[in-house]
Amino acid sequence: MDDQYLDAFIRESEEEITKLNNSLLALESDPTDQEAMDQIFRTAHTLKGNFGAMGFEDASNLAHAIEDLLDEMREGNMAVTPEIMDLVFAGVDQIEVIVEEIEQEGESSTDTSAMVSQLRGALDGDGGETPTQTAAGETPDTGDTSSIDTDSIDVDTAEIDGTVAHIEVDIGESSMPGVDAMLAIERVEELFTVHDGIPDRTAIEDGNYEETFGLVIETDDLARVDAELDTIGAIDTATVTEITDELTEESGGAEPSGTDEHSVDEIKSVRVDVDQLDDLHGLVEQLVTSRIKLRRAVEQENMDSASETLGELDKITANLQNTVMDMRLIPLKKVVGKFPRMVRDLSRELDKDVNFEIEGEDIELDRTILTEISDPLMHIIRNSLDHGIEAPDERERLGKPREGQVTLRASRERDHVIIQVEDDGGGLDVEEIKRTAIENDVRSPEEIETMDDSAIYDLVFHPGFSTADEVTDTSGRGVGMDVVHDTVTQLDGSVNVESTPGEGTTVSLRLPVTMAIVKVLFVQVGEEEYGVPIKNVDEITRTDEIKQVNGQEVIKHNDEIYPVVDLGETFDVPGRGAATDGGTAGGMLVRIRESERQIALRCDSVNAQEEVVVKPLEGILSGTPGLSGTAVLGDGNIVHILDVVTV
Repeated sequence: MDDQYLDAFIRESEEEITKLNNSLLALESDPTDQEAMDQIFRTAHTLKGNFGAMGFEDASNLAHAIEDLLDEMREGNMAVTPEIMDLVFAGVDQIEVIVEEIEQEGESSTDTSAMVSQLRGALDGDGGETPTQTAAGETPDTGDTSSIDTDSIDVDTAEIDGTVAHIEVDIGESSMPGVDAMLAIERVEELFTVHDGIPDRTAIEDGNYEETFGLVIETDDLARVDAELDTIGAIDTATVTEITDELTEESGGAEPSGTDEHSVDEIKSVRVDVDQLDDLHGLVEQLVTSRIKLRRAVEQENMDSASETLGELDKITANLQNTVMDMRLIPLKKVVGKFPRMVRDLSRELDKDVNFEIEGEDIELDRTILTEISDPLMHIIRNSLDHGIEAPDERERLGKPREGQVTLRASRERDHVIIQVEDDGGGLDVEEIKRTAIENDVRSPEEIETMDDSAIYDLVFHPGFSTADEVTDTSGRGVGMDVVHDTVTQLDGSVNVESTPGEGTTVSLRLPVTMAIVKVLFVQVGEEEYGVPIKNVDEITRTDEIKQVNGQEVIKHNDEIYPVVDLGETFDVPGRGAATDGGTAGGMLVRIRESERQIALRCDSVNAQEEVVVKPLEGILSGTPGLSGTAVLGDGNIVHILDVVTV
């Protein structure tokens, strides 16, 4: 199959699925919304046709079953109930899984028959209970590790010392399946360490499972597991599959906090306006012409003509840069389009009533920035739902509407975009944050007393900081907020928290519209050269006015004290001069803007200013304190770009 057609099919399917989810949410909130119903039907019909045209018959049959169910609802023959909507959403989720498989493997291994049966059963009046399923849509095929949904297994791999195995248990015919299952589990626990049950243990002991249930065990000797299980009379048959590698592979990936089934993948395609393509084509023509003129000028040794042509090239490349940057801009809705569905699912899971609104979804950001902020935004919203918005009865007791409000709002301020997530929940408790900060040695009691409320709120960005009484599967306000802060900082942005107890919390992200081209000031430190973003620089001075206060070098500016950060010492630079090796004479100071951080950077000398293409640090270097990325200079040398907030 042509990769070009397949890629176009995948991108269109992703957009249609997001559109379908949001239209279903509109219908669920207002079953009389005929416009939403018509949009849902058209989208489902499009998905069915596209799957069929591409030869994915199982997916087409699933979309057809959803379409038929929606048609009954549209004709008024079936009520829009929560149970039916859960079933439809489950079908849409399976379609999304299929599209992901097609993107990764070129085909899908998902068996849609169980889901199609459920949908057809609802049409025939057999109820609409959502089936329990793995990502492939049916009970795992015992003995085949690829069909075991290890994502749903709750095991702390850091505590694993032996071999982890999945046991598919069949207790045979039973008049009391829950009791017999409980007895079987207790016997298994006498022989092995049991980490998890599938479904969970409560459901198993209540008899809420199909013919079999799963247990995740740990053993020192996998070979003896079958023999040991044969001694348990409560078990009729059992199939053992080792899953150690699958679990450790997943944990080794260390997904960012907050990722889940609603997470947004990397944005791999953009839509470009025809006028932009025409502009790009015109600039390339000018570039080719100038290149020819420059070559002739050099061959003829006509330096005046060469200098004039270089001036033309400067203008052309500047326009080319601006055009390409504009082409990379993508509306925020590309990322936040999945959030309403996520809020709906979490609200039902938490038994909370939440109204979620998005404002400014047409605001555009660079493709890379959008991809990077999707998970942080998702984490912030999950926190708002889990620990911000109160339960309906509690809100009513406090005199609030039973339905909570969460708003994601975006606005443009010159070359930055401000994204805010605001909730009307209980807000942050200043005294609780202070107490936690002192207990965890985040700040001393003396430091806490000098901090205003805004600075206190920012303490939630400290790694592992949380005031939540209970860490839940959904989130914990503060847990992972350090990841949010680090991600935004690496994107050359900033994050801020404001809260009013009893009224709500607002988390604000300030992000650059684009991040590829940055004007930097080059400073020399020993044998190394570093770049400081010009926008962060307030003043360049000599080191003459450095003072010693309590053993710390500082300078004074407008009655404010600025600590001096010695770059040579911070980065242990070889060959650093006396000025950056404990001496007080010579050298230069680069004072950073107070809005960024109240410090002055000490270096040997200041060289020049230049626009560079900054590449963020990746792999094991990602998150290195003091560094935000690297730039390749015209001579091929690589220069580190400083992060003035963490240096």
